[in-house]
This record gives sequence, C-alpha cells and structure tokens, in this order.
Amino acid sequence: MLLLHQYQRSVLQRQLDDLSALHLCSQLVSSLLAVLLPGEYETKNGRAGPGNPTSPRQNVRKNLDFEPLSTTALILEDRPANLPAKPAEEAQKHRQQYEEMVAQAKKRELKEAQKKKKQLEDRCKLEESIGTAVQTWNQDILPNWSAMCTSRRVRDLWWQGIPPSVRGKVWSLAMGNDLNITHDLYHICLARAKEKWKTSATPASEPESEDAGSSDRESSLELIKLDISRTFPHLCIFQQGGPYHDVLHSILGAYTCYRPDVGYVQGMSFIAAVLVLNLDTADAFIAFSNLLNKPCQMAFFRVDHSLRSHWSSRSRGPTGPHGPEVPLVLTMLTYFSAFEVFFEENLPKLFAHFKKNNLTPDIYLIDWIFTLYSKSLPLDLACRVWDVFCRDGEEFLFRTALGLLRLYQDVLTCMDFIHMAQFLTRLPDLIPAEQLFQHIAAVHMTSRNRKWTQVRGPGVGGRTADVGAPAADVTPASAQVLQALQKDPDRGSPVLKR
Repeated sequence: MLLLHQYQRSVLQRQLDDLSALHLCSQLVSSLLAVLLPGEYETKNGRAGPGNPTSPRQNVRKNLDFEPLSTTALILEDRPANLPAKPAEEAQKHRQQYEEMVAQAKKRELKEAQKKKKQLEDRCKLEESIGTAVQTWNQDILPNWSAMCTSRRVRDLWWQGIPPSVRGKVWSLAMGNDLNITHDLYHICLARAKEKWKTSATPASEPESEDAGSSDRESSLELIKLDISRTFPHLCIFQQGGPYHDVLHSILGAYTCYRPDVGYVQGMSFIAAVLVLNLDTADAFIAFSNLLNKPCQMAFFRVDHSLRSHWSSRSRGPTGPHGPEVPLVLTMLTYFSAFEVFFEENLPKLFAHFKKNNLTPDIYLIDWIFTLYSKSLPLDLACRVWDVFCRDGEEFLFRTALGLLRLYQDVLTCMDFIHMAQFLTRLPDLIPAEQLFQHIAAVHMTSRNRKWTQVRGPGVGGRTADVGAPAADVTPASAQVLQALQKDPDRGSPVLKR
C-alpha cells in the first residue's frame, strides 16, 4: 500500500507539473498575441475591452494577486477554465497532500538547522581547544622541549594532534638534525641543482642511464619536473605557476645533489610538499634530508636502485665483519615480514583472508610508506599521522597501516583480490579521523613479548642473511619482490614501476 501511495503521489506530481507547464505556455502565447494583435485577439477571445464585458467563465478561477510559482501552489487553485473543475473529494485530497508536503519540508529544514547549529558548536569547541593547545605548546612545552618532550602530558597532547601553527617547530625538534645540515649547505646544493638544470635544458642533451653510477643520479632532476605537477593537484599550489611550485622544485633539486646516490624517487615530492606547507624552505630541506635518512625511508627509497650497488651501512663493501652483508633491498623485505607478524597477531581473520587471496603487503604498503600516507589519506589526517610518527618513529607507520585495515576489515573480508587491491590503493576520500585513531590505539605492537624493533631485527627473519642464500624466512610477498629483482638486478623494481 505504501508503494502504491507513493506511486499515486508521483503520478499526481507529474500531472501537476504538466498542468503548470501548459498553463505557463498558454499565458505566454496569450501575452504575445495580445501585444501583436491587441484588438483582434481581445475580440476573438472575448477579453474584456471597451465593448466586451467579462465572460462568466473568466470567474471560474480564483482572483489571486499573484501567479503560482510552483506545482504545490497549483494544488490550492481551481483548474483553468478550459479543464473540468475539481471534485470536492479530489480538492480535499490535494489540500491534505499539500499540507503533508509542507510539514515534511519544515521537518527537513528543522533537521538541517539543528545539524548546522551542531556543526557550528563543534567548530567553536575545536577552535577553542586549538587555541588552548597553541598556548600550551608555545608557553610550556617548546621553551622546555628537552625536559618535557617525553612527559606523559606532552605525549597525550601529541596524540590529539599538534596545532597547525606550531606543527613545523615540533616536527623540526622531533626529527632533529643528525646530519648537521646548515642553511648554507642547502644554498650550495640548490646552486648546483640550478647548474644541472641549465645543462639539461640544452635540446641536444639526453637523460643519462640510471645504471651509470651514483654520480649520475643527478640526472633524476628531470624527473622532478614531471612529478611536481602530480603533487596534491587539488590544492593547485604546487603546479606550474602556483605559489609553492618553485619552492618544492628547489628542495627536491637540492636533495638530488646532496644525495646523488639516492637521487629522486617518485613519492618524494609528497613528503617534501607536506614539509613545505609547515616549514620555511631551508628548514623544510633540513627536515626532508634527515627524514629520508631514517632507516625505514632509506630502505624503501633505495629499493629502486641496483641490487648490486648499495649495501647496508654496517660495512663499506659486500663483505663485512659479520660475513656476507645484506643489501638494503632486503631491509625493505624485513619490514614486510615484520608487518605480517603483527598483522596476523592483531587481525587473524583478515590476515587469513589476505593469504587466501594472495594479497601481499607490497601491493598497498609501498605506496603508504613511500609518501608517509600524504598521498593516500586526506591531508589534514595525514598530518596527524605525521605528528605521532615524529613521536614514535617508524613503528607508527606500520601501526597506522594495521589501524586502517582494522577500520575497514568488515568491508575487506567481503572482497576478492581485485577489489581489495583497488580499495587499499585508493582509500575513501572521507576517513573519520577519530575512528581511525581509535582503531590505531587498539593495535598492539607486541608479538610473543617482542616489540617492533625486536621482530624486525637487523635482517631477514631477525638475522643477517647471505645474499646468495635462499630466503627461507621471507614472506610470499617478499619472495615475489626479491625474485623479480634477482632475475634482472639492473632494472628498477617492478613493484615501483607498476
């Protein structure tokens, strides 16, 4: 009955729309004829004029001071003179329907007004809390950073999110400057980058091969121009002509000259862009260089290079004091292996579903870790992840990954391989921040009384591995990446190429 009633109302609404359109067209034609042929039209149609009294049929419609502007208003009027009059029952029914529609419209307006009022109240509370937090950070914490940065109170404030106005200062202090980079060094690297840009701008020049050696890494300066245009395109501030285009270009170019052995790798532009939004140019370069020098970031960003060229920092060559040394690509695989340990510990059902569908961590983790979630999450939420990452280190990056999987585990368990891969590589645009951090807080980063650093260990399976030895402890995801690299060690990682 409900469906029938809705159908009857929709039919009635369409009929009223048709009547309104017919009435408007009739008025328009009458007006045009009255202007073009006033005398003939009035005589023919019996209009009131000097010699024509008003026709009785003209009084069928109510005398209104306005013309109806909507179909709902037509319900309250009698039909036009050229149509049969409404029966009393139908007129009563239409009036009742009109009153119901007005009541529903008032309810919607009331709900929207209450929603806007609540949003305004929440916004006022948020602004008030941010103002209080800014005062606390500026007056109490930052002047006494060394003494207070590890206190319980500061850690709690850190978890709630650092206010944007002090975020850059806190990030710089938390990341530190172990490389002792100065502003002068930044300007020297930038000058060298500009010289390389001038040289590469020659039409006859061609990009050098990436296998030519670490000194040829500066040829990746050309890749920066291509990648900057794809960095936060919705903000329109890093693209050509944008206010931060040259700043981002300078920082990435200076870094490729500062670390030619690493060069530029796709994804670095997102990390640098987040720093540019929160720090001055030279300070952003210092933070960027120190951040990429962390073990996790260095392991991930150097996987794109030759398997035979780069070795762990524990020795200067392929053979160290503890036997055959592990290339940095294997260090990246240890992160995959450690992540799966905590994945199975926290989300066993989803872990089994991933294993059943052969969905390996490299499919989604590489993009998340490469950009520190700045590309995968909304920018404001990514900055909150960065806040706690600066506090807790690399462990929080993988804890965030488990939090995301925990947040969407009910959705993921109903998907197959293709849909899971698509979902994880393109997360929803709207992710509730508080819910995500609740799920992150529920993740336990201990496995059999071992913490993250103990599970990750110095090498594959928690021990140093031989380059030529079979990777028995490597997970299926790690084995796939390693196998592809070993088949063609001079070629970039196929995972990154994808």
